Amino acid sequence: ERFSDHPIDLKGNNDLLALTQPELLANIHRDYLSAGADVIETNTFNGTRVVQSDYGLEPIVYELNLAATKIAVAVAQEITTHTPNQPRFVAGALGPTSKPLSISPDVNDPTFRSITFDAVRESYAEQVRGLIDGGCHLLLVETIFDTLNAKAALVAIHEVFEEKGFELPIMLSVTITDRSGRTLSGQTIESFWTSIEHAKPFSVGITCRLGASEMRP
Repeated sequence: ERFSDHPIDLKGNNDLLALTQPELLANIHRDYLSAGADVIETNTFNGTRVVQSDYGLEPIVYELNLAATKIAVAVAQEITTHTPNQPRFVAGALGPTSKPLSISPDVNDPTFRSITFDAVRESYAEQVRGLIDGGCHLLLVETIFDTLNAKAALVAIHEVFEEKGFELPIMLSVTITDRSGRTLSGQTIESFWTSIEHAKPFSVGITCRLGASEMRP
């Protein structure tokens, strides 16, 4: 009911389910944990002001991340009580946003950028505050296709850590776009690692774009 008169079509804005269908999300988290998952991620892949601006929902970004995290944490705690020898954890998920910092969206002007580094950083900081306040156990910068966006996320994360006076583990996952073994912004796995190792991540992985057999090499 809250968004029934919203002027922009909200179809496809799956992050909004944290506010409109919380029990649906809880059941999905519960299924993964019941199947044996140690870590689940929050339903916040598009939970930044950058992406939510497409739907005219910038004012609810913090609320969205807070609610999504609380749902995941509650279910993780519920399952942990049944399996005390296997504690479960929640990763606050930060998606890549819809606007790359390294690549021009205009093929006729390679210098053009649709957004600034500071705007992306501030957008991520807002999201991180919601994720941390919701009680997540770690932060996952995921599906990285543009390392500069990931750097903006890492700067934002450490800024919020300073605000809060504590730190959480950071996980990263990068997307390899094809068999060349490079990201969309042209980096090899080795150069990607060199770009982000200063953040001392808890883990670095590859997301599923290619499928398991193509990811192995």
